[in-house]
Amino acid sequence: MGTTFAILLVFVGCCSNVVSLELLVREFPGCGNIVTFAQFLFIAFEGFIFETNFGRKKPTIPIRNYVIMVTMFFTISVINNYALNFNIAMPLHMIFRSGSLIANMILGIIILKKRYTASKYLSIALVSAGIFICTIMSAKQVNMSSEGSEEQGFYAFIRWLIGIAMLTFALLMSARMGIFQETLYKQYGKHSKEALFYNHCLPLPGFLLLSTDIYHHCVLFSQSTPVLIPAVGVTMPIMWLYLLINIITQYVCIRGVFILTTECASLTVTLVVTLRKFLSLIFSILYFQNPFTTWHWVGTAVVFLGTLLYTEVFGSVQAALRGTDAKQKKAE
Repeated sequence: MGTTFAILLVFVGCCSNVVSLELLVREFPGCGNIVTFAQFLFIAFEGFIFETNFGRKKPTIPIRNYVIMVTMFFTISVINNYALNFNIAMPLHMIFRSGSLIANMILGIIILKKRYTASKYLSIALVSAGIFICTIMSAKQVNMSSEGSEEQGFYAFIRWLIGIAMLTFALLMSARMGIFQETLYKQYGKHSKEALFYNHCLPLPGFLLLSTDIYHHCVLFSQSTPVLIPAVGVTMPIMWLYLLINIITQYVCIRGVFILTTECASLTVTLVVTLRKFLSLIFSILYFQNPFTTWHWVGTAVVFLGTLLYTEVFGSVQAALRGTDAKQKKAE
């Protein structure tokens, strides 16, 4: 699997996944646990059949390392989805999670003793600044939508702060997990499909702690409006249809991310995922007709400027121009 194919999977799968997730969350804001469980169950089932050959294939990377990775991955997934219960709007949710670039770079410097060029630092600062601008604008929209008494407003604000704290914790843990994966692949080699399976299979028993909430939303989903699926001629509740679409697109998305972690450095993976989240935010705002202010466009421009700087597009263009000038001089 090449890097280009992995990036394509990330952008197509993850961007379409956001649409189905927002459709689910708009109807039932607290459905994060059932969504996470369904995604993990599907990916684990697929990996059990095609990756482990029904459990007959032993893992290349020791299980103890997967246990550490799984603990972080499970915690990140549950906290990110559960944060939607705490007055966190989807645009703010996506943009805030995109702040992992700075966390990844800081932890890379501290843990891996990495050093980056000045242009890399500037590009990450630009991307983060653009994300920050959009976050502030989205947060204002959330605050403006709050109605009720002063006491209710204060309670809603406290819940919002708890949600932000949850996202911050998940952000730092996500950056740490990325570095742990990078170290693991250097030691044992690249095994993206194996990592994908164990990261989704091992946490399944943990969902027993959330079984009551998952069952509650199963009942709510079954009571939703039935729709006919033309391709197969089957009628099913619309929320289950949204969940099915979400599961499939999440599989495509996460498969691309895991392939990418075996092909690129941790910071590069983080940048690709961040750009995907940013495009998902713009698509979500336009598709669901959420307000998109001038400051959102400013943030968008800053993010893409930082991206171009990170990928050294400007340097490549300059090198190409210098090469052209040199050839012309030789011809003369």
